[in-house]
Amino acid sequence: MNNTHTIHPVVLCGGSGTRLWPLSRKTLPKQFAPLIGDKSLLQLTLERLGSLNKNITCIASEEHRFLVREAVDKAGATGRQILEPVARNTAAAMAAAALLAGEDDLLLFAPADHHIPDTALFAQTIRSGVEAALAGQIVTFGVSPTFASTAYGYIEAGAPSDDGHSRAVVRFVEKPTADVAELLILHGGYCWNAGIFLAKASVLIAALRAHAPDILEACERATAAVSCDGSFDRLDREAFESCRSDSIDYAVLEKHPDIAVVKFNGNWSDVGSWNAVAALHPADSTGNRLSGRASTLRSKNTFIHAPYRPVVALGTDNLIIVDTPDAVLVASADCAQQVGDVVRMLTQDGKAEATEHRRVVRPWGAYDRLDFGDRFQVKRLTVKPGGKLSLQMHHHRAEHWIVVQGTAKATCDGQVTLVRENESIYLPLGAIHRLENPGKTMLEVIEVQTGGYLGEDDIVRFDDTYGRCAAIRTRGDTEVVPLTAAVDADAVPVAVAETPRPTAARPIAIT
Repeated sequence: MNNTHTIHPVVLCGGSGTRLWPLSRKTLPKQFAPLIGDKSLLQLTLERLGSLNKNITCIASEEHRFLVREAVDKAGATGRQILEPVARNTAAAMAAAALLAGEDDLLLFAPADHHIPDTALFAQTIRSGVEAALAGQIVTFGVSPTFASTAYGYIEAGAPSDDGHSRAVVRFVEKPTADVAELLILHGGYCWNAGIFLAKASVLIAALRAHAPDILEACERATAAVSCDGSFDRLDREAFESCRSDSIDYAVLEKHPDIAVVKFNGNWSDVGSWNAVAALHPADSTGNRLSGRASTLRSKNTFIHAPYRPVVALGTDNLIIVDTPDAVLVASADCAQQVGDVVRMLTQDGKAEATEHRRVVRPWGAYDRLDFGDRFQVKRLTVKPGGKLSLQMHHHRAEHWIVVQGTAKATCDGQVTLVRENESIYLPLGAIHRLENPGKTMLEVIEVQTGGYLGEDDIVRFDDTYGRCAAIRTRGDTEVVPLTAAVDADAVPVAVAETPRPTAARPIAIT
């Protein structure tokens, strides 16, 4: 067995994780949420793959780029992040990664949202597939099934290969019904499809060319026009948007004749439902599983996720209770796979909580929306040491910053002021301003916004450390932004009446 060949991990960071709502939402999918202790599934995945190679490529959406880079830093990994302008499923993501790699690179594709606690056994299992991959096969990894699950696809393994570790894949079975799943378990020779693949870049490209040439062609155009921004590689939007969305299983694996499977005999979970999350916590004598500040009284078989405040279940049975600052889920454990239906219902009803959290992560830190009304909004800003917001201006709101921890460096119309704890600064409507944390500890600021429109898209950026400036038009197409300024590149424009920007600098009030 060849244990010396370098393995190049590639983490697939896509997916919305709607079945883990309200913790997982579009703006912060489950792979980025602190789900196991204080670590995200992505960070745990990066740490696990780091035992094979700390230089790791991640493929993620543009809107999650800073979440990915933060996880990479926390995991002590290095490598680049390939950014998808739109989601196009695993076939396109893997094609792009293979095209941007060396043709002889041995690529290990792993989802970002799986939980595999035994890192040593995982690494040993992956290395068991190297010989088959070097011989030109696409190697998939199956998990020994522990029950007749209907939530996973299955792989039928055939005769052993000469390498002594892999077996030929006879067929892939889609997520079965309960009676079919029981038959597969009784038959033996089947394993769960873990969605982890090992292959040479050239082998994967050849398989795509044979079975999904349209996907490969679109990705060839997208990678040929890739633009680099530090550790970010941005795929060409027009080319990538033209690619059809399909999984690697449908597009290639179910058609390709040379697939091998290596079985993993350790604990594995795709953390695909709240029942799966509950299983990661020990059960008490009555079957309750508790996380955070949860308690039960005369309850059984109840799971509670309560990281923020006390949550008590009284006399419950077979329930899932998930508490977040702005939404609560109470569900029968039998309906855990149907939580995605809740998200669709809330989206149709226009509820922002379906896709957005109250706390929003930004590259400089985060903000938490504490309160709001018709003409005001209160936020708590946390700015990392050395972090700085963009140099920006608002057409429709004025702001007050009150420093509650640390020291802020505030710029307002060219005047720079240090604002210390228990001091505040007023930023009039139209003022060009910036907030920075010059210290070595976290900066906390209470921001009070007042005005006729308080949307996140009322931001015109003049300078930004994190590359979020782009010359586009302001809301309502009423004013063309100068080349040195841009509205929020992460925001969705809305049409509102334009207010002329004051031209004279105004005094700063400090208390």
